[in-house]
Order: sequence, then C-alpha cells, then structure tokens
Amino acid sequence: MKFHHIGIATNDIDKTISKLKKFFDVSNISEIVYDANQDANLCMVTMSDGLNIELINGKVVENILKKRQYLYHTCYSVDDIDKTIEELQNDGALLVREPRETIFFNNKKVAFLMWDLGLIELINSTENKKSTSADFIPKNC
Repeated sequence: MKFHHIGIATNDIDKTISKLKKFFDVSNISEIVYDANQDANLCMVTMSDGLNIELINGKVVENILKKRQYLYHTCYSVDDIDKTIEELQNDGALLVREPRETIFFNNKKVAFLMWDLGLIELINSTENKKSTSADFIPKNC
C-alpha cells in the first residue's frame, strides 16, 4: 500500500479551500465533483509539497461533523484491491463499502475498510505513481 491522500470532512468545501489557501502553499485544486456512489461532493487539494487532501461534503460525513470530527479517512493506492481487501480482512479489518468505481478517480475502484488505523480507503491503481490534482478535474487556484 502506498499513501495517496487524507480525507477531510467539511460543511463547506469552498470555505475550507479558502482556509487552506490562507495558511498553506496550495499548488492545485480540482473541481468540486458530486459522486452519486458516495452521495458526496468531493474536491482534491494538492499542496506544494505534493500532499493531497480530499475534501468531502454530504450525507456520508454528516454524523462525524456533528461530533466536530474532521479527519475522515486515510487513502492508500494498491495494485490489486481485491487481494489487499482480503489481506486486511485476515488482519481483522471490516469491509465497510464494497469496491466500486468512482467518477472522482477516473472510474478507478475504491473501497472503505475499518481497521486498527481507522477508516481507510483503498484505490485500485495499476500504476505505482503518486496521484496529483492533475489526475482530477483541474480548477484554478
């Protein structure tokens, strides 16, 4: 598994983008995309050091926002999502959302598991490169 991004829950994606731009060196921001499979609005912000932060807004994060929790998940890129899910389940992880394609990651499959490291997202990737916001729909900073 290779680190891909952190997911941050937010009540207002545009407001969170403004805060990130105020305090950090943001190099790129994707368009805000609605993903029907997750019933969420998603936006990827890439920092100048290459760190990707996915901003998530919608029903999927409403309960954790009520608790004033904002760190939602950590995402890892994997070469074989089914094999990785099996290995994690053998280590005690619970599959929360079956693998399904998402428009936000160019129709790559993603899955969510609850594990000792918290909620993790896996993204199936045949490439071994780190994604940048250039992999998403670009928006001017």
